[in-house]
Amino acid sequence: MKEFIKKWNSISLILRILVGLILGIAAALLFPHAAIIGILGDVFVGALKAVAPILVFVLVMSALANASGGVGKRFRTVIILYMLSTLLAAVAAVATSFLFPVVMNLTDVSAAEDTVPPSGIGEVLSKLISNMVINPVQSLATANYIGILFWAVVFGIGMKALASDTTKKVVEDLADVVSTSVRWIINTAPFGIMGLSYNSIASGGLEVLLSYGRLLAVLVGTMLFVALVVNPIVVSVFLRRNAYPLVLRCLRESGVTAFFTRSSAANIPINMALCERMGLDEDFYSVSIPLGSTINMDGAAITITIMTLSVAYTLGISVDIPTAIVLSVLATLGACGASGVAGGSLLLIPMACSLFGISNDIAMQAVTVGFIIGIVQDSLETALNSSGDVLFTATAEFHDRLKRGEEVHF
Repeated sequence: MKEFIKKWNSISLILRILVGLILGIAAALLFPHAAIIGILGDVFVGALKAVAPILVFVLVMSALANASGGVGKRFRTVIILYMLSTLLAAVAAVATSFLFPVVMNLTDVSAAEDTVPPSGIGEVLSKLISNMVINPVQSLATANYIGILFWAVVFGIGMKALASDTTKKVVEDLADVVSTSVRWIINTAPFGIMGLSYNSIASGGLEVLLSYGRLLAVLVGTMLFVALVVNPIVVSVFLRRNAYPLVLRCLRESGVTAFFTRSSAANIPINMALCERMGLDEDFYSVSIPLGSTINMDGAAITITIMTLSVAYTLGISVDIPTAIVLSVLATLGACGASGVAGGSLLLIPMACSLFGISNDIAMQAVTVGFIIGIVQDSLETALNSSGDVLFTATAEFHDRLKRGEEVHF
């Protein structure tokens, strides 16, 4: 058994995931009712979601308690990158919607009857602030990453100022233990991806997507444009070198798993492991990656913008350039409040629709359409968001290294 595990670990994780993906698709086509295969995906995502809050809490706290100097500038850089890329994604979505306007067949559907969307950007920001000060134990239990980050920062800064070296070492060791546990879980990714791909294909969702092909094509096309054109340009400007090797690596090693987990929060351990393989500073990425899963939301901004404009076109509402710019900013701010779980951005569509005076009942029908096409839309959105967390974290650190005259390789 030890020899088998050793050989298994010696094979590239990406190759193992690819094999799992192929096996999952084949199993779905041959045995569409073998539910036990799909359970593998549920267990994998469940394990990631379970360990991610603990991982974020102890890593952020440990990183700040043991942080060295010079990290602050990188945090400013990565926050700028996160917000800039999200705004540019929203602008790209507006341009795409102007070039390829799409209308929806809005009907009385019930997939989103139980959802309660925010009434405006003020409610989104208010909820973000209130989530910060929720009891830390409750934040861990409910995977409230805003609260987890807030309390981890508070405890980490307090430890750095007051705790003894022994206490800091204990926290550092605890972070290493949790990180090792996460690596064990990530090693099972091929089986998890097999189960997730099986669930996606066996559910029969691909047939449903045909009736919404044009809308889906606009969403997917915009996300691919941002991932393969906009983000590489941003990174190239900051680093003054070809960004595609870095971009493609992040998409390959982070985006693939995020596509199937459909959760930025669940993909945090995957991103942490990728940052470690890239040789990034743990003091930095242990904070910037969880932060990115909260505020780096290119895909969410695209979804909110395109879906909102599609509703406006359906209702015959004329959208001018100034209004579109306001929508871009609103989508950017709203996307930062999107939940890091599957379909989290969809509930912000009614908020954006309110800019055009569109009623909540009509906007919620658009939310339902989003749930229907979510097999592809939400998967690609998460892949763009999560891979961007690593991309911009690496960019911020490499930018800092280049300013100090160091060599960087990616």
